[in-house]
Amino acid sequence: MAAITTPGNASGGVTDKGLGSDFDRSESNNGTMAIESLDPEAEKKLLFKLDAYFVPIIMVVYLTCFLDRSNIGNVRVAGMPEDIGASTQEFSTAVSIFYATYVVFEPPWTIMMKRITPRVLLTGLCIIWSLATVFSGFIQNIGGLYAVRLVLGACEAGLFPALNLYLTMVYKRDEQAKRVSYLFVCSAIAGAFGGLLAYALLKMDGVNGFAGWRWVFIIEGVISILIAPILWFGLPNDPSEAYFLSDEEKRMMKVRAAQRAQYMGSDEFTYVSDRMLIRGPLVFLANIPGIIGYILIICPTSSGVKFFGTFLCAVAVYNGPGLNLTWLNVNVAPQYRRATAIGMQQAIGNCAGIVAGQIYRKAPYLLGNAISVGALGVAQLLVVAKWFYIRHCNEMKRKIASGEMEDKRKVKTGDWELDFNYHL
Repeated sequence: MAAITTPGNASGGVTDKGLGSDFDRSESNNGTMAIESLDPEAEKKLLFKLDAYFVPIIMVVYLTCFLDRSNIGNVRVAGMPEDIGASTQEFSTAVSIFYATYVVFEPPWTIMMKRITPRVLLTGLCIIWSLATVFSGFIQNIGGLYAVRLVLGACEAGLFPALNLYLTMVYKRDEQAKRVSYLFVCSAIAGAFGGLLAYALLKMDGVNGFAGWRWVFIIEGVISILIAPILWFGLPNDPSEAYFLSDEEKRMMKVRAAQRAQYMGSDEFTYVSDRMLIRGPLVFLANIPGIIGYILIICPTSSGVKFFGTFLCAVAVYNGPGLNLTWLNVNVAPQYRRATAIGMQQAIGNCAGIVAGQIYRKAPYLLGNAISVGALGVAQLLVVAKWFYIRHCNEMKRKIASGEMEDKRKVKTGDWELDFNYHL
């Protein structure tokens, strides 16, 4: 196979053993790093194998996680507030309080993934939030609901950013958008399927003296517990040493890790953002249907038009965040800095969950929808500002590399290396 070379000022941040050690790279006498290139057909087969193995596991665990998080909305109309003596205000607080711990714990869980390994972290969190969901079926008062929601938020906080970080250990920069999108597909499926599952479980009302809403928590929690062993045995700490890979495929995984470290490689992929290596414009475009949708919902239009508006909102809700997260993933290096960035991004974004239960209280929800469309408008301005900023950074690196500008940067490693080109 041929070898490819990159400027010798590149330094490592990608790991060979999970998140722990640096990949060994050699430097030639002329100051360039030589990394083996892979046969496109062989790498395509490897990518298919990785998708077939990792993607179903990641999707299933995130699906069950989202079900456990959102089932409180389904039981709200099934008599739960009345059974535990909760007022409308108290129950809305219980919905929002989930995000109090969710936001706080997102950054530390992502950073801790390096110390306690992906397998231990994800499996442990899954077991604890599953038990919290089961215990939700036995609470007797609003205090108990507050307690389990806080525990649930603290544990589920680690899943989404940790899974995203894990994907960066498996896939290269220009492969990630498609895989991140699968997580948002799961949230959409959970939103549609969760209501049907809850409806079926509510039919168990009175079984063994338990109200139907209690069975929703208990059974969905048990389902999540059954997922924990799949995480333990299915997600190796070091994807390049996964048991289902052959020796040749393990070697290819290490080459891919080195290519990620050198910020190289560009193959053919399905999604436009991965194929064209553009991120910001697609985030901007994905938000436009959401803005139109919220305006249609707010304006005095027919119910049919408002219903159509909800579909437009869904385009933004289920596409924009995934594209934005991928934009972050591919533009931050090395791994420890990416872990911190993912945690902070998720923590800031999920602050919206704290206020959502307070602004969406009474139909027709004008306040909540108005704030949502305003937030999308602000997001559009920030996307444009970020696009111009990283374009400026790319241009500055180009001038430094060509000698047109003196290098006065204090940080020169990770994504600040001259051969790291930010995706616009």
